[in-house]
Amino acid sequence: MPLVNTKEMFKKAYEGNYAIGAFNVNNMEIVQGITAACKKLNAPVILQVSSGARKYANHTYLTKLVEAAVIETPVPVALHLDHGDSFELCKSCIDGGFTSVMIDGSHLEYEDNIALAKKVVEYAHPRNVTVEAELGRLAGIEDNVNVSDQDASYTNPAQVEDFVERTGVDSLAIAIGTSHGAYKFKPGQTPQLRLDILEEIEKRIPNFPIVLHGASSVVPAFVEMINRNGGKMPDAIGIPESMLREAAKRAVCKINIDSDLRLAMTATIREYFNQNPSHFDPRQYLGPARAAIEGMVEHKIKTVLGCENKA
Repeated sequence: MPLVNTKEMFKKAYEGNYAIGAFNVNNMEIVQGITAACKKLNAPVILQVSSGARKYANHTYLTKLVEAAVIETPVPVALHLDHGDSFELCKSCIDGGFTSVMIDGSHLEYEDNIALAKKVVEYAHPRNVTVEAELGRLAGIEDNVNVSDQDASYTNPAQVEDFVERTGVDSLAIAIGTSHGAYKFKPGQTPQLRLDILEEIEKRIPNFPIVLHGASSVVPAFVEMINRNGGKMPDAIGIPESMLREAAKRAVCKINIDSDLRLAMTATIREYFNQNPSHFDPRQYLGPARAAIEGMVEHKIKTVLGCENKA
């Protein structure tokens, strides 16, 4: 099955009250772990690449890894640019084989965000590539995204209909309480998804795919594992998975998950070296790390996304 864009994926997800997992990839083991879980559970998947991952691993290496995964994985797979910050970056990814791109103009003034998103759509759609844009700003740090709490803002429902109509985008990332990175909320805080904002957005743009970024839950067991093996991660918690599942039953068709994969991989490698300090073969520690990613993706599909057997 060749790479697909997200149009049909999202249509089925919206009608079926589930979401597709969008998992960030940086190397072979991450790609393998994600797709092994999706193959096992017969779940569609979005493999997404940030500009930082593209610089780290090289565009050609990443696309060829994804092409190999498509051959080995008989489920729908989309290759998506995460947080593209310029028309030129989106164009390069479209020309290089990506089937979906995100243009993130959320840091711009409203009219400038519209103009940039529209420009990307006008280039992408004739090439059968879907486009995601963002309204509102999530707090947190992850790769090239760095937004302070002071600069974060919820999505204004009054703007969404105008934005979607004037840009022609295929999906919209909104800010309703999630945040990027592992350091989300401190113990004692009560993280909440603003489902009231989501409900209002649904009313204004019915049957339109919504995206949640920063939706890792910061699994405490992996934070504890890292600290048990020499790390110094402060306690942190994310949005409860039950809330994310509720969003996935509504208009949210794509949920981005990155930090939980990083935590699973890093915690497993740290523990491996703590138990086997003299080992030096990368296969010995990357194998268990790959298995940890596979397990994390399986958990997200079953607990948060609800897309098992939806391929």
